Amino acid sequence: MIQSYTAKYIKIDAGYMGQLIEWPEVVTEGKDLEECRQMLRDATQEMVLAYQQQYKEIPLGNSLIEQMPVEVNYVGQTT
Repeated sequence: MIQSYTAKYIKIDAGYMGQLIEWPEVVTEGKDLEECRQMLRDATQEMVLAYQQQYKEIPLGNSLIEQMPVEVNYVGQTT
């Protein structure tokens, strides 16, 4: 069965950090976005195997992520 997960990527000094939204324990880093994606896929497959061996429930995927605009006024900031 194919399960889809939602990946979040953050630019860091060393490249990119990737993490699954639905499964926050799956996190990795790569020197560029493509390497980070591949490493995140590999880490996810390893976690699936580990969870299966431990008879743990594998988190469900298919989250919906959206941008939510919020007005933020900083103290001392002029507009």
